[in-house]
Amino acid sequence: MKVLISDNLAPAGAQILRDAGLEVDINTGLAPEELKKIIGKYDGLVIRSATKVTADIIECATNLKVIGRAGIGLDNVDVPAASQKGIVVMNAPDGNATTAAEHAISMMMALSRNIPQATASMKAGKWEKKSFMGREVTGKTMGIVGIGRIGGIAASRAQGLKMKTIAYDPFLPKEMADKIGVELVDLMELARRSDYVNVHVPLTKETKGLLSTEFFSNMKKDAMFIDCARGGVCDEAALYKALVDGEIAGAALDVFGSEPTTLDNCPLLGLKNFICTPHLGASTSEAQENVALIIAEQMSDYLNKGSVTNAVNVPSVSGDVLAQVGPYITLGEMLGNMHMQIARGGVAEVNIEYCGELAELNTSPITVAFLKGLFTPILKDAVNYVNAPVIARERGIRVVESKTDQATDFTNLLSIKVITKEGENVLVGTVFGKKEPRLVRLNSFRLEALPAGPMLLVYNNDVPGVIGALGTTIGKAGVNISRMTVGREEASKQNIILLGTDQLISKELLNQVLSLENIEGAVALELAAI
Repeated sequence: MKVLISDNLAPAGAQILRDAGLEVDINTGLAPEELKKIIGKYDGLVIRSATKVTADIIECATNLKVIGRAGIGLDNVDVPAASQKGIVVMNAPDGNATTAAEHAISMMMALSRNIPQATASMKAGKWEKKSFMGREVTGKTMGIVGIGRIGGIAASRAQGLKMKTIAYDPFLPKEMADKIGVELVDLMELARRSDYVNVHVPLTKETKGLLSTEFFSNMKKDAMFIDCARGGVCDEAALYKALVDGEIAGAALDVFGSEPTTLDNCPLLGLKNFICTPHLGASTSEAQENVALIIAEQMSDYLNKGSVTNAVNVPSVSGDVLAQVGPYITLGEMLGNMHMQIARGGVAEVNIEYCGELAELNTSPITVAFLKGLFTPILKDAVNYVNAPVIARERGIRVVESKTDQATDFTNLLSIKVITKEGENVLVGTVFGKKEPRLVRLNSFRLEALPAGPMLLVYNNDVPGVIGALGTTIGKAGVNISRMTVGREEASKQNIILLGTDQLISKELLNQVLSLENIEGAVALELAAI
């Protein structure tokens, strides 16, 4: 079988593929039209971040079986299109975690000691020793936004520098934070107490623009801000104003909302108290070799043995098991995704009950799929079918499975309760026909809904006019409603309305919905398409 490496990859990765008996072509820098012309003859495609694997390219990939991303992010791969065509998409989520954390620490040190500015001054023939007075980090407080794998490593490095560590992560249980040695605080308390703010969250609809004017205005005037995570989490215009107005002392970015980044699209580059690097977080020889080795081994195992590791769109199960429980794997992931988006507080426990004939099957892949769906809204590409159970254990989440041959109203039911520090939710689903997933209960509300695509979940009083006002408000905003389901609770005279929309509901439109009379609550959901 043939494998194409279309981006720069450490030579050791290509050698592993060759040693596994695969024919390897290295052809980097291809234009999309050039890639379309040749992709049809390959069984595997290895990429980094440069190659954009669009639906058009996937359509031309008549023999492609696997796409391997040497790294974490999969923004450059149309995963739904690959899934629809039966192409496995793999990544290497842990291969560059240490390197990314070390880069953030390096940026903090460079910012504290004015190293880039002093270097530029000396190269310009000057000796401005008094102009570049620095500061120590020992004894200072580092506030970490997001304690995942990379954030945890950054915390340990900061503790090694004798720094105090606090963190904002609404999904991390206190017990796990205590184990890591960080104090959990809310976002604005982190801003007020930190001498250095270090960002380690993925870009999601919740984190987009998370760190903006209010955050920077709460920071200490001598505090410094470092973001080596994802462009878009930091509001660059608000950061620019904070630096110019002296609200904070300095900032360092490795990631930007628009890349490549120049002075034309990022005025931050013109400030003396700002330093930057061109998205170098994963750029060390060790990290690049790690991800090359990991992805090459995974791809050769899949192409030669059918073994699936670190796939983001298919669980590691045999074809026979997949044929039996495949639709419930899809349902489980959907329910997990929805659970996390409606939950309040960090998840402490998950109770999964398999009811009816489903209880007699191998249900472990469904549990794994649920956990993957649960973590996807907060971890994005860093979670897959292999590491989802590990992440649950690392976060101290108790997963309890039970089975019964009784299923009320349906032949099979998948009932999942998620318990957090602030409450619990129950979602119940089934599969209609052979492969149509449906949500049939949300807590005490009974309904029949397809939990897929952009959606709006509304809690309202059961009185006339609510649905009309809701439809008018959404329609005026130019958003089309593709489907609607209403669940009713007679005793409390409450309804839930679940709307499928053609696009994600914006924060502004969500606030308009929440301001309507008899609307008790609303949540914009971003579920996977089907």
